[in-house]
Amino acid sequence: MEMFTFYLTSIIILTSILMVVISANAVHSLLYLILSSLAMAVIFFQMGAPFAAALEVIVYAGAIMVLFVFVVMMLNLGQAAVEEERTLMPLGIWRGPALLAALLLAELAFLLFQQPVASLPVAVYAKQVGITLFGPYLLAVELASILLMAGLVGAYHLGRPLLKKSATRTHVRES
Repeated sequence: MEMFTFYLTSIIILTSILMVVISANAVHSLLYLILSSLAMAVIFFQMGAPFAAALEVIVYAGAIMVLFVFVVMMLNLGQAAVEEERTLMPLGIWRGPALLAALLLAELAFLLFQQPVASLPVAVYAKQVGITLFGPYLLAVELASILLMAGLVGAYHLGRPLLKKSATRTHVRES
């Protein structure tokens, strides 16, 4: 039965990643990307790594969502974009991601109730994770933070409103 759940989760991952690539709407792509991260967490949990599964959910699904929302806020597309989004996103568009997420939730519930609590791996404490991350992996953590900062600065510069030419010319004459 474990092989069946593994292959089912793999199919969900491949389907959602394919939808990330072929989806025309950026929000839909994000939802499918988050779904693929959740499915990968199920595979980690099934392989006996619940901490890696939790990190997958917290770091990838959570961080991707927060960064994407931040970029959308920085772009500030206005009321016209909201109206266009309402026309492009009918209620039935959520059936695909909802079906895959429900299938993944049912599979995770099956995995949780299949194995006894005593056979679950021992908990990993936050202090151990902190010592590991800020010990031998300090450079990787800092490089990742610099990369995220560069992404935020790039999102700001891409999303900022352009100044009108007359305001730019006046500013140039004054200086």
